[in-house]
Amino acid sequence: MMNEFLQYLQYEKNYSSHTVLSYHTDLLQFCDFLQLTPAQLDPKTVRSQQIQQWVLSLMSAELSARTLSRKISTLKSFWHFLLSRGYVTQNPTLKIILPKTKKPLPAFFKESEMETVLNNPFIPDSFEPVRDQSIINLFYQTGIRLAELINIKDSDIDLTEGNLRVIGKRNKQRIIPIGENLIKDIERYIKLRNEEVEVLEPYLFVRKKGKKMYPKMVYNLVHNTMSEVSSLHKRSPHVLRHTFATGMLNGGADINAVKELLGHSSLAATQVYTHTSFEELHNIYKRAHPRAK
Repeated sequence: MMNEFLQYLQYEKNYSSHTVLSYHTDLLQFCDFLQLTPAQLDPKTVRSQQIQQWVLSLMSAELSARTLSRKISTLKSFWHFLLSRGYVTQNPTLKIILPKTKKPLPAFFKESEMETVLNNPFIPDSFEPVRDQSIINLFYQTGIRLAELINIKDSDIDLTEGNLRVIGKRNKQRIIPIGENLIKDIERYIKLRNEEVEVLEPYLFVRKKGKKMYPKMVYNLVHNTMSEVSSLHKRSPHVLRHTFATGMLNGGADINAVKELLGHSSLAATQVYTHTSFEELHNIYKRAHPRAK
């Protein structure tokens, strides 16, 4: 049953391999708590009290509320699946309450920091430096995810029409407009790439030998570049995604439009950036209004 559940997550729900692995790990931990192997686990015999005891043991291990919430959600999803397939008739997870988690506001780079990086006059006119700057500019101007960027192919970008096609989570496709500044950056990069790289894989951003870039490589180039201008603890491609969203909303963009550009499945995921924007407005008010101090 467990393997069938994991296959359901991967092939029917299109969850990432990382997410499926997390579910698998949580289920194995629950089996260990019950002192059973996965093959010995009979979901029909599991009671709410056993799940509550497991949750208490996790709490005594001082896990964060977010981690604890995810593990409970795993069991809830597992029994929901079993009920839908008729393997069980009762759900022992119904009385288990998810702990409240306080989500931190997303960090973002200042506009001045981004301008310093993207207007750097000392970038050599050669393949790798121009590629790295184009990658940061693309993250900043489109808000795409790291996985989406490394999978962009030449055929996905239309420099004449000014748009980019990306394949997001669960294979959802979206079209993102790109501006003249970014188009010029990418045209310059492609010209240098085609001149300096002999054999190319069909991806937009490649390594010196023409092979597709990998996530850690892109993460490192963003982290190292942004470390020169920012003191943020996190300096990752995802912070550039936050920077894009925050900048759009601060600039007056409609939240539904930002949701579509980011590829969020629900508006709730986008609304966190409105809190960031309000926080900035609040700080400006406190600094500027004579009666706010």
